[in-house]
Amino acid sequence: MVDEKNNEIFLRLGDLLDYPDVQLSARVSECVQLLASDLPHASHQMGRFLEFVGSTTQGRMEEIYTGTFDVSPTCFIFAGYMLFGETFKRGEFLVQLQERYHQHNFSAGNELADHIAVIFRFIATLDDGDVLKEEIIEDCLLPVLEKMISSFKTDPDRANPYAHVLRASIEALEHALHRGSAQRKASEGLLEKEIAP
Repeated sequence: MVDEKNNEIFLRLGDLLDYPDVQLSARVSECVQLLASDLPHASHQMGRFLEFVGSTTQGRMEEIYTGTFDVSPTCFIFAGYMLFGETFKRGEFLVQLQERYHQHNFSAGNELADHIAVIFRFIATLDDGDVLKEEIIEDCLLPVLEKMISSFKTDPDRANPYAHVLRASIEALEHALHRGSAQRKASEGLLEKEIAP
């Protein structure tokens, strides 16, 4: 079963975790609205990021993004690096992601397959309750985002507006896992009832 709203949230989160462009404020605003009904705390987090974006120049947002995700190895935007460092395991992980993308007719475009924005866009193409979607959320995105958040906590002088995006992302992913699991259990229960003599 496809949850269009959840998938739209994942697309917007992918946009927000990509290099900022002139549409950033509009995309954050869309995300605030999408999150509002089911995830008010995540919506509030995103609203705080929107306030920051609204009072910050495009150039400064680009500097903050680069300083946050491209320079610091404790908060690198590539999930494989965050999970495995620069090891052969990261290479294997990239190959596996590319294979999954190919199987689902999905393209990472000009980015590496383990770019977090790309992974968010990919899971937006998968149905809720899809085992692959749940594995990517549980085994990849949640551990990576939690590791990123912890890097902000260890450096109190590093108050970072992207912490709001990461916290909202974690909440949205946990919500999707819960919904997907409930939907799968419900459908399994229906199948058992249909099969029962």
